[in-house]
Amino acid sequence: MKKKYSFITTLLLSATLSQAQTADSVVVKKLYDATLSHGQSYEWLRQLTTQIGGRLAGSANAAKAVQWGKSVLEQAGADRVFLQDVMVPHWERGAKEEAYIVVGKQKITVPLLALGGSIATPKKGIQAEVIEVQNFQELRALGKEKCEGKIIFFNRPMDPTKINTFEAYGGAGDQRRSGANEASKVGAIGVIIRSLSNTLNDYPHTGSMQYATGVPLIPAGAISTNAAELLSKTLKENPKTQFFFKQNCETLDDAPSHNVVAEIKGSEKPDEYIVVGGHLDSWDVAQGAHDDGTGIAQSMEVLRLFKELGIRPKRTIRIVLFMNEENGNRGGIKYAELAKQNNEKHIFALESDSGGFTPKGFGIQGAAASVLEKIQGYKSLFAPYGLHEIERGGGGVDIGPLGPQGTVLIGFKPDSQRYFEYHHASNDKFDTVNQRELELGAASMASLVYLLDKYGL
Repeated sequence: MKKKYSFITTLLLSATLSQAQTADSVVVKKLYDATLSHGQSYEWLRQLTTQIGGRLAGSANAAKAVQWGKSVLEQAGADRVFLQDVMVPHWERGAKEEAYIVVGKQKITVPLLALGGSIATPKKGIQAEVIEVQNFQELRALGKEKCEGKIIFFNRPMDPTKINTFEAYGGAGDQRRSGANEASKVGAIGVIIRSLSNTLNDYPHTGSMQYATGVPLIPAGAISTNAAELLSKTLKENPKTQFFFKQNCETLDDAPSHNVVAEIKGSEKPDEYIVVGGHLDSWDVAQGAHDDGTGIAQSMEVLRLFKELGIRPKRTIRIVLFMNEENGNRGGIKYAELAKQNNEKHIFALESDSGGFTPKGFGIQGAAASVLEKIQGYKSLFAPYGLHEIERGGGGVDIGPLGPQGTVLIGFKPDSQRYFEYHHASNDKFDTVNQRELELGAASMASLVYLLDKYGL
């Protein structure tokens, strides 16, 4: 008799789970249908990128983006929209940079962008012989004897064998972040780096760098990958080749700015929070479409979809448009500080900051094995939409400061193969984003939020 009851219980449980999964699949399909048929993310992205454009923290465009985001979220039907004050770095590029490869009397113009946070060159620019290196170890081995008074050229490319291009980016990023410090220690007067891109093109890619305390400051810029190839070839043919560059950037006093926060109030557990967001700022040289206009538009679409379909979440969902991810992460830090100060319980945070390409899955950070297994249990619901990669991975820079508070961090993962063609470069424009890919990502994010809110962690 005991075995019979056990068998019946198993059958009932199986039937219940099947019914629940069927009901969930209906809601997930509704989310995809709604955004693919009449979504707003693509139009919002168009407004942000073409009407406002590049929006580096501290700039007038960043301030415009804050007001735009607040207005759009109010119109989308948020229960509450508010701004969080945050002081951000204020760095300006100034007049367009100039750069040449100099061989004797010949000058070959190459594209260059100052790295974010760099100092300017002297007004007339700087010109010196070039020392090409692949890494810091090679530079240190050369020492002051060979490097003093020279311009150091870091020419280590992103590893083309890495299928996950973010892994390749991470492997090459130290030369951008700290190259100026290491070059300064051996007496160099300037540093240029090969742009962090896995394609050969004529677009230099900017990005942030930081100066170390106690090290003389030297100017730092990035040249395009094609220019890096040409400079390396020229140096092999003529080791006395010189390089000239001029940049006019400056760092001003910190400026006031804001995170934009919109809420759908939870119906059962309003004091538990789910964060969905991306970063509102972008580099100044383009429209900031894939980085991170797409993440902003997708996050706002999550709110709109819940409202349109009448989905009442159990927990409070917050859409957060973070400010200053690119050169300081002040917005992410401030959000986490306020969350701790207000004793807010954040269950999980989902970030979209990897471009608007075809969705592939989610990377999960800070979750216990049982939680990861639970999220992976939704694979069958996501499979019809091409999301198969639900595994451990990075959450995101903006939501990272919530991690120490016990928040599970989730990063939306689109296909990464094309991202570094546009990342931090002047070709990161609205017309490089495919509407359907963008909308599929928004629906994927909304579906995960729906499931995790309904069943918890």
